[in-house]
Amino acid sequence: MTRACIFDMDGVLIDSGAHHRNAWSALLAELGVDASEPEPWRVTIGRPAEEAVPLLLGRRVEPAEARRLALRKRELYASFARRGVLSVPGVLPFVEALHRLAVPRAVGTSATRADVEDLLGRLGLRRHFDVIVTAEDVRLGKPDPEVYLESARRLGASPAACLVFEDSLVGVQAARRAGMRAIGVTTAHTADELRGAGAESAIADFEGLAWDSIARP
Repeated sequence: MTRACIFDMDGVLIDSGAHHRNAWSALLAELGVDASEPEPWRVTIGRPAEEAVPLLLGRRVEPAEARRLALRKRELYASFARRGVLSVPGVLPFVEALHRLAVPRAVGTSATRADVEDLLGRLGLRRHFDVIVTAEDVRLGKPDPEVYLESARRLGASPAACLVFEDSLVGVQAARRAGMRAIGVTTAHTADELRGAGAESAIADFEGLAWDSIARP
């Protein structure tokens, strides 16, 4: 029985894709890297910044350099985020409905805890999640299932009882590897791409979404 929900943060709870795209583009510009290829940032979606750096640059990167560039990207992201953040349409009423129904809820994200506390707090979402698992709580990033397995453990739910909302392909893969159901959110990828990664279905946002329409007995 599906009895718990786990949400990725960026692109699922927060419509922050533009901030991340701008931050990666600004970092590439600082490095003098040609970013004329369409949407080069897509390879970074759902991955910790340290793991995304070599993929974005297309070369091997020493760990110290990856950490330095990841920190710079986070600084750039923070500067863009200060301009304001928006929740994905319908997510606050949906999460509030889960709260009223006593459906256990968690956030499982590749973001830092500081970003989670700040961004979800600003949108009034933080109070609805007792369980938050961030990049600092796991050894391996998505598509490894660790972040979702740890979320389930802290919720006290079996992986098979969890439903994950994800916008990234690696995130969907992580959820499926954890033995969980996954619904894609099309803020970063198409419905076909998300289903191809293992999502059972895809939604544009949470407007009008009801728990009883997606929970399985």
